[in-house]
Formats: sequence, C-alpha cells, structure tokens
Amino acid sequence: MAGLPPPITDLHNVTAATPNLEAEDRRVSDEEKYQTDSQVSSPSESTVELQKRWYEPPDSYESKHRWDPAATWTKEEETKLRRRLDVRVAAVACLCFAALQLDRGNITNALSDNMLADVGMTTANYNTGMTIFYLCFLFAELPSQMISKKLGSDVWIPIQMMSWSAVAIGQVGINGKSSFYATRALLGLIEGGFIADTILYLSYYYTAAELTIRLSWFWVTLTMTNIIGSLLAAGILKLRGHHGLPGWAWLFALEGTLTFLIGLWAAFYLPAGPTQTKNRFRKKGWFTEREEIIIVNRVLRDDPTKSSMHNRQGLSVQDMWRSLTDYDLWPLYLLGLTTFIAPATVQAYFTLSLKNLGYSTFQTNLLTIPSYVLFIIMNLSLAFTSKRVKERVGLSSLSSCWILIFLIVLITIPDNTNKWAKWAVLSLLQGYPYPHPILVSMNSMNAGSVRTRTVASSVYNMAVQAASLIASNIYQPSDAPYYHKGNKVLTGIVVGNLVLYGLTKAWYIYRNHSRAKIWDSWTLDQRDEYIRTTKDQGNKRLDFRFLH
Repeated sequence: MAGLPPPITDLHNVTAATPNLEAEDRRVSDEEKYQTDSQVSSPSESTVELQKRWYEPPDSYESKHRWDPAATWTKEEETKLRRRLDVRVAAVACLCFAALQLDRGNITNALSDNMLADVGMTTANYNTGMTIFYLCFLFAELPSQMISKKLGSDVWIPIQMMSWSAVAIGQVGINGKSSFYATRALLGLIEGGFIADTILYLSYYYTAAELTIRLSWFWVTLTMTNIIGSLLAAGILKLRGHHGLPGWAWLFALEGTLTFLIGLWAAFYLPAGPTQTKNRFRKKGWFTEREEIIIVNRVLRDDPTKSSMHNRQGLSVQDMWRSLTDYDLWPLYLLGLTTFIAPATVQAYFTLSLKNLGYSTFQTNLLTIPSYVLFIIMNLSLAFTSKRVKERVGLSSLSSCWILIFLIVLITIPDNTNKWAKWAVLSLLQGYPYPHPILVSMNSMNAGSVRTRTVASSVYNMAVQAASLIASNIYQPSDAPYYHKGNKVLTGIVVGNLVLYGLTKAWYIYRNHSRAKIWDSWTLDQRDEYIRTTKDQGNKRLDFRFLH
C-alpha cells in the first residue's frame, strides 16, 4: 500500500515511509536486504513475528493458506512468474477490454456510413443519445462495483460482456431516435463499472507499481482496438445493401457476435483468484503451490490491506459512505473529470469532422489510424517515464499542455486551410500523452484500503464518464462544421485543469509534510505503539504517505 512501511526486518527499523517511496522501490529494497546473487536468505525471526503480529490476514481471506511471512524466492522466480501472469491474466483482461471498446466505440465508425441520415436523425439527436449513454454508464459504475465485489469479478465480468453484446447486436434494428436512445441507455447500464471491475480483478495478482504499467497496456489495447475497429469497419461497411441492410447494421451485428463469443469464453476461463485456478473445466490449476505462495506474499507485502476482504465479500453502506467522504481523493476525481473533456469532445466528432472535410467513408476510417498509433506511443512513453522519474501529477499535466497547444491552433487557423493540414492538427491533438493509467493507479494506491479502493475506483471512473457526458454536449449543430465556439470553451476548461494539477500536487505535498512533522518527532517506541494500537485506517494513518 502506498505509504505503509515495508515488511520489517526488526523492531528498530520501524520507520515512516518517505513521501515519494513507491511500492516497487520497497520491493527492491527488500530484495536487497535478503538477496545474495540469485538466492534469497531467510528473513530474521523478528521479521516473521512482526509481520505475523501486524499483517496476518484474517481467516476469511481466500488465500490465507498461502500466506507465509517467512517465505522467500529469487528474483528470477518472480520475473518468470510475472511473465506467466502477464499472459494468463493481464493479456486476457486486455482482450476483454478490447471487446468493451469494440462495442461502445463502433458508433463513430457507423456515423461515417451515413447512419444518422439512414434513420432520420440529426447531430443534436446523436448528442442526446450519447448523453443518455454516458449518464447510464456513470450511474451504473458504483452498483456494478458492489455487485462485482459480492459475486466476484470472475463471475460478473463475463455476465456484463455477454449482456452488452446482445444489446450491441440489437442495434441492427435502430430505425429512429427512440430505438437509438434505448440501445444507448442499455449499453451504458450494462457496460458501466466494467473497467473498475477489471482493475479490481488485476489487483489480486499484481503489486501497485506493476499495476501502473499493466494499466498503460490496458489502455493501449483500447487504441489498438480502435485501429482494428477502423480496419474492420472499412471492410464491413462495404456490405451496405447486402440482404437489404446498411453497412452500419452489419457492423453492429458482426462485432457484437464476436464480443459475445469472447464473453462466453471468459465465463469458463477466468478463475476467482490466484489460489482458485482449479475448477470443473480445469482440473489442474495454473500455478504450483510454491508459485501461489510467491504471488500471494509479494502482493500482501506490497499492500497488506488486500487481505482485509475476500473476493466474494460485499461492502456495507457504512464502508461506502466512508469511502465517498474521503476528501483526500477528491482532487483525483476532479482531475478525472476535467482532464478528458477536451479530447473526448474531439474524439466523438473526429469521423464527422473528417467527413465534413470531404473525405470518403473508406478514407475517413483509415485516416483515424495515425492518431491511434501516436496515442499508443505517447501513452507508453508517459507511463514508463513516470515510473522511471517517480513523478505522477507533474507528468500527467503534460497531456493538458499538449491539448491546449492544438486547440489554439484549431481556433486560429483559417476555415479554408487545406484539409490535410486540418487532418494533421486533429490527429496530433488525438495522439496526446494519455495520463489515465497514471491517475488510475494513483487513485488506487492513495485509497489505502480495499474498501476505499473499491469505491474510489468507481467514483473516479464516474468522474471520467461525466467528462464524456459533458464532452458530448460541447459541440453544437449551430457551431458546425468547425466548432470555433466549442473549441474556445474547451480551451478554458483545459486552462482550469492545468491549475487543478498544480493544486493537487500542492495538496499531497502538504498532507505528507504535515504527517511527517508529527511522525519524525516521535521516538521509535512511540511509532511502534502507534502501529500496534491505532484505530486510524487506510490513508488516514500517520505512517501513510500519498503518492504524487
């Protein structure tokens, strides 16, 4: 857990975590204490006793039988096991996320096939439909997370996938604004919470620092899906007229069927957790007993609170309220709200803007690909740079600086500018450095407990969906086709967002400094007494330090 001390070597080493200490840094320092070449020596007896005393999981924890404070392993073993986890867990999560993005993102491809004209709708009707979608998506976030925590992410995720795929296929029957609004609402209600549910599932297998990088690949999958979706759309939309159906109907039918099959497969594939990989369809589990011990203990040594709830345990109303009122996380919620309004607005109208510039349906879908490639490069570059320099808030603000530059260009260039120049500006804006993986992992680490993290993940995603909701109403038909007024509004929002980044950085520095001032004034015995007797929980503990 961000800020909590690492596993303790002896009583005299009980110290506060420094403000910028990362989970991965703690893991490395532990390896340096215990490791010689490729072998890891046994922790001292005091280490085992103190970990058992303060960090022993409750009996209800599903992996309690694999917890061992004396367990050791080599760096080579951990690296090999992490690679297996990446294939068996992270890659599958990315595939499921691709299914989500394919079904919720193909609406922009459908627009390039004159869908609005086919069903007698206007861009205003489209804005209303997308508003309905994001509202439903937003309000489904927290209930979905509550269901997932009770049933288990491995059960709830496939149910979501097959349900929204059925609705996605049903979009073939859209014949006007009423049916468009209905399918948008159902998709939002079913898809809402999926991202937070998946992140919760990944947290069972990975440490906090590892999760940041996996989340960057998670959102690279989104972009790769957009590229693949554009290529698929370029071909599928050519089916217009076959069996009397428009191209966009074939798009919804074929892609919806594909994602349904992925969801059906996931229902049989996903295990409940790292020590529950055996089932009636998989007689032999994924991991040996030793591998399970390594997975469980490295995760718990990184964040002991992950054992405080088992993976089939729901949240109480009190738990939810305590999490919602955690004011230390509100700056991150506000960043989630304000950071993504501008790019979401431009993204929603990207294909329409290209069509307005005179590009054909085929050209429009292919011309979206370069921005996606740039987005992947910038996304990974930002995540790996953040990990390397141990900076989060400052680096994340670079995304808004990037967007601000190209918004100003869009506002100031003449309307008769060459269409290729305009395409280049729009593509560069869309390829901005994506801070979402960094902000998501910050939100998770700064939550400080499973209960708070469960709710915080949903609330943060609700803030991001609220940004998409706002974004769907920035561009108005009266401002078409260049949306100068809308771009000026977006410029103001981005400027305010940059101010908020500065305030967020200052807030976490202030909170860490205030706690360190108290903690550093205490003797080692006073610190030990606090750790043993405190009623403070999660990020309210004096030995907790916020990552920023």
